[in-house]
Amino acid sequence: MTTYPSHARENTNKTDSNSTLSETHVAEIETHPFPPVLPPNATVMMMGTFPPTIDKWAMSFHYPNFYNDMWRIYGRVFFDDADYFRVGDEKRFDPERIRAFMFDRGIASCPTVKQAIRETGNASDKNLTVVTPVDLDDILLQVPKVKTLFTTGGKATEVLLNLLSEPPIKSKYPKTNQSMDYPYEWQSTGNKADVNNLTLYRLPSTSRAYPLSLDKKAAAYKSFFEKMGKL
Repeated sequence: MTTYPSHARENTNKTDSNSTLSETHVAEIETHPFPPVLPPNATVMMMGTFPPTIDKWAMSFHYPNFYNDMWRIYGRVFFDDADYFRVGDEKRFDPERIRAFMFDRGIASCPTVKQAIRETGNASDKNLTVVTPVDLDDILLQVPKVKTLFTTGGKATEVLLNLLSEPPIKSKYPKTNQSMDYPYEWQSTGNKADVNNLTLYRLPSTSRAYPLSLDKKAAAYKSFFEKMGKL
């Protein structure tokens, strides 16, 4: 993962040949378009990376591509109906219904990436350059009951692990459907609250590019939510 340091971001308008970002890249830096969903009673938090380009959106909400299976999986897991969050026969899901469900069940959703560059112009995590990762201090203070973070792919897992004071080597990353302790420490010395003893789970990507059937993905998410006491 390439993450630009703060001093590089502050000087993106300079033409110095030694600058980390060139002027041609400045216009390509995108900010995540959706605010996090942070129910105050949340005990788990879903953390992905970056949405596809706007032409692929079916709604203005997390996992907006109709052909991403995230909300089908939630429908299957919690209501035994892959179309539970779908709007009739339309090729879109209902963001307000999803949001209400997440508040009711105490499930937060927050991207791991605030700003990024799409090196190939698409949603591929493989070619996503992280400019600014999530401010986890700010997020965790808003969901003080969260004890478990779960990622929806390898890139999100990498971003979160690189926020640790001692990031593990890649060979120590949890594999899909595995977990590990996540000993996060406040980045701001002004934070007085205790950080929960966090656990990080890695779940399968819900992109159809990920080579796993919908049934197996739904089974993995169901197993996780059962462990979390959400089912």
